[in-house]
Amino acid sequence: MPQLDTSTWFITILSSLITLFILFQLKISTQTFPTPPSPKIMTTQKTKTPWESKWTKIYSPLSSPQQ
Repeated sequence: MPQLDTSTWFITILSSLITLFILFQLKISTQTFPTPPSPKIMTTQKTKTPWESKWTKIYSPLSSPQQ
């Protein structure tokens, strides 16, 4: 029974891996990816509340006149 010659296996596997790597790199490099989203500038609308148009003063218990 003849022996299997494995002397060329290393170079065959190595060259095929390098070829696959190059092919995948070329395939990925030609792919176009979407641009990342840019931040949207939000303008806040100030809502008018009824107490903003009037002058109000909050009296705290400590600031009341002494009795």
